[in-house]
Amino acid sequence: MDQAQQTLKDVFGYDTFRGDQAEVIQTVVEGGDALVLMPTGGGKSMCYQLPALLREGCGIVVSPLIALMQNQVEAMQENGVKAAFLNSTLERWEAAAVEQALTSGDLDLLYIAPERLLQPATLDLLERSSLSLFAIDEAHCVSQWGHDFRPDYIGLDILQARFPGVPRIALTATADARTRKEIISRLHLGQAKQFVASFDRPNIRYQIALKQNGRNQLLRFLKNEHPNDSGIVYCLSRKKTEQTAEWLQKEGFKALPYHAGLSPAVREDHQRRFLTEENTIIVATIAFGMGIDKPDVRFVAHLDLPKTVEAYYQETGRAGRDGEPADAWLIYGLQDVAKLRQLQQSSNGSEEFKRIEQIKLNALLGLCEITTCRRHALLGYFDEQSSEACGNCDTCLYPVETWDGTEAAQKALSTVYRTGQRFGVNHLVDVLRGYDSDKIFQFDHHHLGVYGIGRDIDADQWKSVFRQLLARGYLRSDDQYGAVLLEEKCRDLLRGEESIELRKDVKRKAAKKLDQSPLPDDIDVGLWEALREVRRQLAVSQGVPPYVIFHDKTLQAMANHMPVDLAEFSRLPGVGERKLDKYGQVFVDTLENYSSASS
Repeated sequence: MDQAQQTLKDVFGYDTFRGDQAEVIQTVVEGGDALVLMPTGGGKSMCYQLPALLREGCGIVVSPLIALMQNQVEAMQENGVKAAFLNSTLERWEAAAVEQALTSGDLDLLYIAPERLLQPATLDLLERSSLSLFAIDEAHCVSQWGHDFRPDYIGLDILQARFPGVPRIALTATADARTRKEIISRLHLGQAKQFVASFDRPNIRYQIALKQNGRNQLLRFLKNEHPNDSGIVYCLSRKKTEQTAEWLQKEGFKALPYHAGLSPAVREDHQRRFLTEENTIIVATIAFGMGIDKPDVRFVAHLDLPKTVEAYYQETGRAGRDGEPADAWLIYGLQDVAKLRQLQQSSNGSEEFKRIEQIKLNALLGLCEITTCRRHALLGYFDEQSSEACGNCDTCLYPVETWDGTEAAQKALSTVYRTGQRFGVNHLVDVLRGYDSDKIFQFDHHHLGVYGIGRDIDADQWKSVFRQLLARGYLRSDDQYGAVLLEEKCRDLLRGEESIELRKDVKRKAAKKLDQSPLPDDIDVGLWEALREVRRQLAVSQGVPPYVIFHDKTLQAMANHMPVDLAEFSRLPGVGERKLDKYGQVFVDTLENYSSASS
């Protein structure tokens, strides 16, 4: 590990390992297998990048997305690591050159998609090469219970049989107990050492609210809290993605759409702009984001419900990778619930798969409707104990008011039953409120005993009652028309053998703007901007995102310590030998020129 420590400093510019990194690295360097669960931004990549440099041969990294490969290879090459990728973007001669470099021992890391790795020609190529390890990144893709299932990942079990002497390390940021079990089973990692870090991202503030007017709510959030920040807005459909991006542009934001229906060239251009330009918002479906290593994403906003808690956790985890304060903001409504349930019922999955998906959606709805700390509930989903109150989510910052909803719930459930479990929420509310609509008279619902028994509660509050009963599993929405049906769980509540506390829906004032400036009070703003401009120019000339040159934390250290020569500059965090040689003098000169001009 002395050599590992030295390589960490020389190549990556850091003095110490984080969390379980040292133990994971030692396990793999010594030839052992490992399963690593770390949150986004927790340092998973180092767990295979560094062992690949220490062990003889080339490390093969199985990566699910082309953009992710290119992103990581750029960063590795900037650190002086001999890294490359094999994917469909390469010309035949370029791919041949990479293959030649691999077989001749001239590569430290090779990134490759599972589809390509499993081709017979690729497996033969790997057998002719010296390999240091296999890293299976985004390993939750192997699980049918995971939220990003990729069938080709299942074939990766061939690695154990065909390359028995090469250690394997599987890594992911999101996997509940069921998904972990399947990863271990499918990849034959029963003997692997398991490392499960805390899932907590304390710098992220979680905010979840009822959808009232989605665009207006998003606009208030952006203008009040993130007027000049980079972020991601997730939508459920491609059409909504494009419409939202166009609307945000009209509102003065630099917003770009991203979804699988756009041409590869457009997707690549929009992703490149998001990574390299500042104050850019990507409006995307879930097709965007896996493995994106942009550190300064200040917010992730959901205009529609994600499908599972795992999906929500991974998508929100793309915010604040630099450790600075960030927001995870979500709005949802009854229509979201009905749409997701309909998608589940119409899927081609088995009945068992649909049942598990239903359980997962209910868990997400429970997180939305909870009246206690959201972070505590989120971590509990991943079997992690935590404080009952985090102090950095909306329910902690603005405690939720509740009311005894037992009688109202009984009335709502009775109305579902008396109308034959054939109608949606709007009609049920009309019955409870005693409205004289054509539909009520058409079905003779004005003669029912439940007609008009809910006049004391307004329509919005009744919709809230139904939404919370759906979220907690007392009701379900089960057909293409959104009819509400009773669940077995409702019996005790109807009989008066159970009571229920419901949350009181109130319009919240805008949250206090995050104190998210990366600058301490004692840093000169002019110097900070001068360093950022030098970094920007270098990034443009190199064709890479600015953070690949240096992260904000390294610029901050420059401004704090004002190194006067390369020896002092080399001690800054994030400055390895390659970056010292390549960029050190430029920044030292910038610091000296600014100091001279200011004195």
